[in-house]
Amino acid sequence: MADNLPTEFDVVVVGTGLPESIIAAACARSGQRVLHVDSRNYYGGNWASFSFSGLLSWIKENQQKADLSDECEDWRKLILEDEEAIPLSSKDKTIQHVEDFCFGDQDSAEGVEEAGALPKLRVPGALAAQGESPGPEKESPAVEGIPLGSQGSPAVEGIPLGSQESPAVEEASPGSEKEDAAVESPGEEPQSCSEAARAAAGDGAGAAPGPGAAPSTADGDSAPQPAKTEAAPSENAAQEPKKITYSQIVREGRRFNIDLVSKLLYSRGLLIDLLIKSNVSRYAEFKNATRVLAFREGKVEQVPCSRADVFNSRQLTMVEKRMLMKFLTFCLDYEQHPEEYQEHESSTFAEFLQTRKLTPSLQHFILHSIAMVAQTESSTLEGLQATKKFLQCLGRYGNTPFLFPLYGQGEIPQCFCRLCAVFGGIYCLRHAVRCLVLDRASGRCKAIVDQFGQRISANYFIVEDSYLSESTCTNVCYRQISRAVLITDQSVLNMDSEQQVSILTVPPLEPAMAAVRVIELCSSTMTCMKDTYLVHLTCPSTKTAREDLEPVVQKLFNLNTEKETENEELEKPRVLWAVYFNMRDSSGVEKSSYAGLPSNVYVCSGPDSALGNDCAVKQAETIFREMFPAEEFCPPPPNPEDIIYDEDEIEPEESGLNNSPETKPETSAEESSSEGGAAVTKEE
Repeated sequence: MADNLPTEFDVVVVGTGLPESIIAAACARSGQRVLHVDSRNYYGGNWASFSFSGLLSWIKENQQKADLSDECEDWRKLILEDEEAIPLSSKDKTIQHVEDFCFGDQDSAEGVEEAGALPKLRVPGALAAQGESPGPEKESPAVEGIPLGSQGSPAVEGIPLGSQESPAVEEASPGSEKEDAAVESPGEEPQSCSEAARAAAGDGAGAAPGPGAAPSTADGDSAPQPAKTEAAPSENAAQEPKKITYSQIVREGRRFNIDLVSKLLYSRGLLIDLLIKSNVSRYAEFKNATRVLAFREGKVEQVPCSRADVFNSRQLTMVEKRMLMKFLTFCLDYEQHPEEYQEHESSTFAEFLQTRKLTPSLQHFILHSIAMVAQTESSTLEGLQATKKFLQCLGRYGNTPFLFPLYGQGEIPQCFCRLCAVFGGIYCLRHAVRCLVLDRASGRCKAIVDQFGQRISANYFIVEDSYLSESTCTNVCYRQISRAVLITDQSVLNMDSEQQVSILTVPPLEPAMAAVRVIELCSSTMTCMKDTYLVHLTCPSTKTAREDLEPVVQKLFNLNTEKETENEELEKPRVLWAVYFNMRDSSGVEKSSYAGLPSNVYVCSGPDSALGNDCAVKQAETIFREMFPAEEFCPPPPNPEDIIYDEDEIEPEESGLNNSPETKPETSAEESSSEGGAAVTKEE
């Protein structure tokens, strides 16, 4: 496959994380020739999602710490006298301290096979053909560019909430590489994204989920539902949760889509705006986060967010309701009232709240569940900005400010990869790059050398931070993120509906510790099997991930096995399986910190610890504008009726002698995508 690669491109992108994928899509959309490669066998890098068996393989790979040093350095012979090689790392060192635990009978899972698993076949490296169009999709109307679900519910600015329909992915789409990555070798390889869940639903690879797919919500609705501020647990919620064994988790492993990084999308955030503007939203579907929770005095409570929630809440007194509404109204236009906060600009936001005559419970809700800022570090202005952002995002798609992509966060990078492929980008997974080739005379990078010894020239090079060698990163000081993923048998707060997507911030349990963000996902997000919940915990690292997060896990969950459970632990959700790991946070690193990088080589960071994706979008746009200042960043695709075909381009199709993608104009792929059932781009 590598021998067939062209030797010249405009842009070469190494790594398929979110920033790199956005840049690749923007470059291809502006007419640049793009080669997008990744040494891994799955898309997304540290932004990826895995099935359960795929995550076990990923854990094993990162626990072994095998040395992947080059067996042969013949590629050095390709470096000329007036050139210099900048070697790239052959080993990913961004993940550390991986520990996994099973709280059930692990022996019972021996010999259990994953339902719907694909046969183990060896396939060559993946290459997305240039210009091919995505497969047919289920037709669904949209408003503002994000497709509606199949439930026939009214649109709220075009977001599909809880829909089951998902675009099919054929060979040309990078989504098909998920299948390639999953079946490469007889050993279990990590499987990324939604193909695993779709296969488990009985639809086969590359097809949209059929009637046999799991229902999207408990009551079948897909329109945004107001989060109930006060609801007594129903009879079903009060019943003992269904017993889930480890063998069941293994058997239903393809129903899990487990993210390495846990994030939500702000409904008025930069990523949602970019998805709508570029029409990439047609390749994904979303579910509204249904509730915001708080952990106070050892109990989990629901936080009233909207005006209706505040006045319907039984947690707050009438006086507290008025206090809260008055403060939130002030936060929406705090810039217009500088006299209210100027003298407190040097104070922390927590100290500022104490001056506003708010009760302790209101201060707790605002600080930890609405602003979600650090108690001892965030300034007054940072807290006000965060509160305003939260309030501005309310009501656009539902009763909370947040959306979650069905099948996991790992879908988003692949959506942008798919746009890049539609506009001519070429994709290669399992394709390592040995070095960058530097021209000594000009001081610019002129080419890369891949694992097959092929030189590929380009004008610009985008490299994800994890691919840089230790010598290049000598002066870089990285932060770390502590992560935990739990599979539990019930929600942290049982209510009438079991299908809840919740976000909870747990304040620091000790002064030296950081607040922990908890995101709980239900089965209708297509990230876990029925009768289970997928819980993500995230915080900035101070120690190992287990040391940082296990105290919070013990507060919220029952970690004992079924036989060891004490009476007081029975009310807590039981953890069935857990994994802890530390992930490198390379955000905020200046390019000047990297040693010896040429001016036309740009570095993209991995995931940061923030809840949203603004850092990745800002970084991608900044890099794109430095490379192509005259081009628009991810413009909307043209309407099919506006496409003008050249005679040379349509002659082969008319004669019926050549139907290859190369003979079609680059926008015809987008037209065929629209005809295949993709969402309309604007409101009719």
